[in-house]
Amino acid sequence: MRTMTLQAPSGACKIALGESIGNLKGYCGGADKIVAITDSNVRRLHGEKLGGMESIAMEPGEAHKTLETAEAIYARLLELEADRSSFIVGVGGGIVCDVAGFVASTYMRGVRFGFVPTTLLAQVDASVGGKNGINFRGYKNIIGTIRQPEFCICDFSLLGTLPKEELRNGFAEAVKTAAIGDASLFSFLEGNWDSAFALQRAAIEKVVHDSLQVKMRIVSADEGEKGQRMKLNFGHTIGHAIEKAAGIPHGEAISIGMVAAANLSRKKAGLDAKEAQGLEKLLKEIGLPTHLGAKKAEVLEAIRKDKKRYGAKIRMILLERIGSARMADVGLGEMEGVVNDMC
Repeated sequence: MRTMTLQAPSGACKIALGESIGNLKGYCGGADKIVAITDSNVRRLHGEKLGGMESIAMEPGEAHKTLETAEAIYARLLELEADRSSFIVGVGGGIVCDVAGFVASTYMRGVRFGFVPTTLLAQVDASVGGKNGINFRGYKNIIGTIRQPEFCICDFSLLGTLPKEELRNGFAEAVKTAAIGDASLFSFLEGNWDSAFALQRAAIEKVVHDSLQVKMRIVSADEGEKGQRMKLNFGHTIGHAIEKAAGIPHGEAISIGMVAAANLSRKKAGLDAKEAQGLEKLLKEIGLPTHLGAKKAEVLEAIRKDKKRYGAKIRMILLERIGSARMADVGLGEMEGVVNDMC
């Protein structure tokens, strides 16, 4: 097992790579009542590993990342007589961790919480960094908090139950992290993605560890997303719009968004054409899509609702080269051209 610690203004998070979910209770600081928030799929696959804990299962999927779901969980916490001494654990993918972190940060003005991410996407990205949010009226993550979990247990054995499509979603986020902040990780993925995809222990641990190192460095410097942390949104402005408009999985949408952002980076940030092509090639090899066939109007409407929009411009992350990114304001007219090219 390897441990890492993210130090941020809102708290410290201990990240345990290769730890077993069987040791979860030992991370909860002797709390009298531990409540696991999960979803119905994770409960079916891993529910027996949560013995001795109360369990609340939400419905899976982005459509249930809502105030209504949070309200139902609050009600159940009251029924369970959870109080400020209780401990909440989010056990699931990025959506579960988002909802669990939001609920824990707001229930009784905040109770202690931690995460056991069960997907690769959550292990390399979504469960680490302290951003916890829900969607509202078509706006993604528009309501939320920034508060660090006390721990994040990355049990690699849990990844074995994932369908291949879900693994690809996680690899999209790993490629993103490498593209913005670690050229050596990008090179490793180019040569070894198949070993990591097969969940060979050394390879998958390196992908998760190195991805988290980049994210931890950025979050420690800018937890509140006032500047540098926005780099983690590379591919996400367009990707979130695609995810909403086309209804495709998060990683697939981000993959298309990264290719679009890389092509824009060639024009506005000096990214070399070969590096843009290398990014697209890696995503294709992993089995991720790089273009969208339709839904142009819906994508543009979703972009207009992005919380990073400032008047007639939207703040995007562009690549200067693989391993280095910067922020830039892009006009909505330019965005329309990018979406046209993407489709």
